[in-house]
Parts: sequence; C-alpha cells; structure tokens
Amino acid sequence: MNDLQQLIERHQYTGRVGTAFIYSICVSIALNFFWNPGHIYSSGITGAAQLVHTLSTRYLGVDLGIGELLFLLNIPLFILAWIKISHRFTIFTIIAVGMSTVMIRVLHPVTLTTDPIICAIFGGAVNGFGTGLALRYGISTGGLDILGIVIRRATGRKMGTINMTFNAFIIVAAGFVFGWPYAFYSAIGIFVNARVMDMVYTRQQRMQVMIITDRPKTVVDSVQHHIRRGITIVHGAEGAYKHNKKSILFTVISGYEVGELQEAINESDPNSFVSLSNIVRILGNFYEPRL
Repeated sequence: MNDLQQLIERHQYTGRVGTAFIYSICVSIALNFFWNPGHIYSSGITGAAQLVHTLSTRYLGVDLGIGELLFLLNIPLFILAWIKISHRFTIFTIIAVGMSTVMIRVLHPVTLTTDPIICAIFGGAVNGFGTGLALRYGISTGGLDILGIVIRRATGRKMGTINMTFNAFIIVAAGFVFGWPYAFYSAIGIFVNARVMDMVYTRQQRMQVMIITDRPKTVVDSVQHHIRRGITIVHGAEGAYKHNKKSILFTVISGYEVGELQEAINESDPNSFVSLSNIVRILGNFYEPRL
C-alpha cells in the first residue's frame, strides 16, 4: 500500500513539474511576443519586474533582465508561502518561477504585432491560461497568487478580484512611463488575464448541490467516497408525478470537484435529479484540500 501511495505521489509531482513548465512557456510567450512589443504591463510581480526593468534601462542605463527581476521580487513571497501555505506548495512555486526566469531568457522575442489592444488581449489570455492551469494543479506562479491564496482563505474573495485590486499601481505606472493610453491598454490586459484565470482555476468557485433521490444512503456513500464533503439529508420528500418517496441531499463543492460529483452520481443513482448553483459567499467552515 505504501509503495502504491509513493507511486501516486511521484506521478502527481511529475505532473506538477510539467504544469510548471507549461506555465513558464505561457508567461514567456505573453511577455516576449505581446506585452513587451506592445508596451503593455502585466499584472502582479511580473508587471513590477517589467516596471523596474523599464526604469533601470531608461534612467540608470542598466539592463536588468525581467526574468531575473521576477525571481528576486518573489523571494519575500516564497517566505510567506513557506510560513502560511505549505512547504510543498512553496517548493513547486520556486520551480515554476525558476522555470519562467529561464524561459523568458531562452525564448527569444518575436514581434507578431505592436498593436497595443491586440497585445493586451492576447498577452492577458495566454498568461491567464497558464496561471489558472498552474493554480488548478496545486502550484503557484508566485507573486500575487500567493497573496491571493492567503487572503482568499480569510475572506473568500476570488483570485482574479484580488489580483485586480493589487494591480492598480501597475496601471498608473504604465501611464507615467508610456503615456496614459497605454495605462488603459494595460488595464484591458490585466482584466483579460484575471477573467481567463478565473475560468481555468475553478478551485475557488463554490457551488451548492441539491440531489433528489430515492437511494440516499447509496448516493451519500458514493459522493463521500469521491469527495470529502459533508452532506445534509432531508427525508420525507415526495415526487409530484408518481408520489414516490424521495430524499433531498444538500452539499457544497468547489467547481474543481464537479467531475468527481458527476462520476459519483453515475455510479450510485444515474436516475437522480441534480441541481448545481453558484454561491456568492460561504459563512462557516468549508474544507479545502492542502496545496
């Protein structure tokens, strides 16, 4: 059993390293192919690294690499993640940021277009996909992702919303450095980045589940075998068509667990009625798997 558990963990670790590599390619493409040619600033620490790079090149005559700056600016946040989140999460975050540093340097810039709107939209979409994918599989891309996770655990706010709040200074900086039209273009890129990230990273989405079934014990056992969630059972319901006795099950899951819920329902009672609705806010305990 221990050998099997170790094999599963090694497979998961390999998958996370692969995801970190995919993210590093995404952020490199976004930066070198879109943001830099279009004079667009990214969100978070990547945007801060771009800003430091621009100011040091323009006013000090020192060309500090964006990738290297990205890693250096993330060091305090690595420490925060080590203390507040988990050691394993921090190690994979360092791997993801380290790979990004290398890929930004290795992947040579290609100017596909200098149109700022196109660069803002496509750069934000590519980076948002990579960031959301990384978060979905339990690793962080550093920077505001770490702050976002810490704050989300305390407030329940979504990752994209938190990122946009912290990124106001990036937009202002873009206005001062490149002109105010580019501040608006950067705002578009940051917005696209946040929306795509929220679509891909479904772990922070909360959904209320209502299951109407005549096999409540079988369904409960199956759901709890697949998902670690509490379930409330309401007995004594009645179908209006055939007046069959039913039970109603209530639970709350994350968007990341919808597939596992569907698998559990198909195994236990494929004829049951299942309704899912988005939740704005949860008060009380809601279990989140360790990252």
